[in-house]
Amino acid sequence: MTDDLSATDQYVLTHTMLRIKEPARALKFYCEVLGFRLVTQLDFAEARFSLYFLQPRGHGDCADGTVYQSFSRAGLLELTHNWGSEEDDTEMHSGNSEPKGFGHICIAVPDIAAACARFDAMGVRFQKRLGEGGMREIAFILDPDGYWIEVVQPSLMEGLVGKNRV
Repeated sequence: MTDDLSATDQYVLTHTMLRIKEPARALKFYCEVLGFRLVTQLDFAEARFSLYFLQPRGHGDCADGTVYQSFSRAGLLELTHNWGSEEDDTEMHSGNSEPKGFGHICIAVPDIAAACARFDAMGVRFQKRLGEGGMREIAFILDPDGYWIEVVQPSLMEGLVGKNRV
């Protein structure tokens, strides 16, 4: 193994993919509840699946919808829909029950109490409400497919982490 990390200087984490069952339901949730915008939809008819690339509205310049931007721009969320899964008994696995694996994505908000009140008013399902459990300063909501979304207010996180950092 080499110690020269300069070869990775231009590596970019572009997106995280979540498999979804019903595109309309998932897009409504991510766009209306969390404020994402759909920037690219790619349909692969022969393989019978679609990719939906979403960008948080507060992420500066919007991706332009091109395939290049969809696979090179940092911070996108990719929702993948395998056609026909909405009509069968396919269930998505959040990774938080056995067998454990993937855990969650995280959304930072400026005022977590206000965000949680808004989510509550919109009928969003909570996995863990603000003020509950050991980490009382964070909340977890669930998307329509049961994926966990951590909700944090960055200004509150410093007290949780303290001096235990690199």
